[in-house]
Amino acid sequence: MGVSHISNRSEKPSERWSRRGILTVLGVVPAAVLTGCSGSAGAAESASSGGASAKASVKAAKTPTVTVSPADGTKKADFSAPVTVTVTDGTFATVKVTGNDGSTLAGTFNAAKTKWTSTKNPYSGTKYTVAAQAQGAAAKTATFTTRSPGETFVGYFTPEANSTSGVGMPVSINFTHAVKDRAAVQKAITVTAEPAVEVVGHWFSDTRLDFRPETYWAAGTKITLSLRLKDVEGQDGIYGIQSKDVTFDIGREQISTVDLAGKEMVVKRDGKTLATYPVSGGNAQHTTWSGIMVISERFKQTRMESSTVGLGDEYDISDVPHAQRLTTSGTFVHGNYWASTAVFGNENTSHGCVGLHDAKGANDSSVAGYKFYDSSMLGDVVIVKNSGEKTVAADNGLNGWNLSWADWKAGSAV
Repeated sequence: MGVSHISNRSEKPSERWSRRGILTVLGVVPAAVLTGCSGSAGAAESASSGGASAKASVKAAKTPTVTVSPADGTKKADFSAPVTVTVTDGTFATVKVTGNDGSTLAGTFNAAKTKWTSTKNPYSGTKYTVAAQAQGAAAKTATFTTRSPGETFVGYFTPEANSTSGVGMPVSINFTHAVKDRAAVQKAITVTAEPAVEVVGHWFSDTRLDFRPETYWAAGTKITLSLRLKDVEGQDGIYGIQSKDVTFDIGREQISTVDLAGKEMVVKRDGKTLATYPVSGGNAQHTTWSGIMVISERFKQTRMESSTVGLGDEYDISDVPHAQRLTTSGTFVHGNYWASTAVFGNENTSHGCVGLHDAKGANDSSVAGYKFYDSSMLGDVVIVKNSGEKTVAADNGLNGWNLSWADWKAGSAV
């Protein structure tokens, strides 16, 4: 049958195939096409996968770039802005900034760990080394030096470091330049006490800042003054240079009350009467300041001239014994050897000071002037009442206790 079918020469060539043959052939073609499509899809997928891997490899091959501000090698960098270290194409493992003075500049990373910022500004006049390492990369080192400030100021403080003072001693700071930004300067100074008590600063002027608690210090208190004035701008272009801590102690409590109506002074130590002395205060023309005063200077002997307090040539005594200053304007409690002993306890005859009977030469331990001086220390409180004079100004000496606590706090800049 197959031969006769094939031998039918009258059929067209296209009709020589049986229906089954045609179906068979048609069945083969789609298979070939699918096979071809399958091969192309695999190749495309392979090419796509290879491209992504290549891109990933390129990205992985990028080296992290670290940038430091101030830039590496800067000689006069600004010290009024923080140090920043950034990285691109990576994240930080560590950043350390060290000064040539041995200090370390602390800082924090952002959430992505691509930026580090110092928590404080760098110090002036200091060379810094930055060591920054990104994850999986070698450490990068950079150096810069901050400029030195043009003009500077310091604060001279009372009392002296490591000294012991009476319970009335404030912490008083006098600045060598006027302070315009009082808040910035006051924030850079802290005074703390053990046992703890609230301590507040009060500005008497643009060059003087005192600190005190609400009431006298407790006997035995330890006080720490922390000055962090370095690079604090007190006024335009004038910077502080101090960064130090000092401590001093408060000794026993001694409070002496001078009653110029009764012309006597009662000395109390830790609440108990230690002594009572007859005194002579300022006369009617030269009354003694009233109020709370603090002993700010002590001299076994000193010269007193009336011309220095605006009284012309009324007196000039070269060897006043046992003199203890109560005001800047010239009020002292001191020994007196030139007046009759009958004056003390009976008359107010001085030019404004409080006098006690004493002996020339300041070496007689039996007299009141010697005894009171010997029992006293810087920072002791002397209260004058019934003098016929108004209350001494709070800034006339170390006499801020004459201000109420509310008035004292009102003088704070923070």
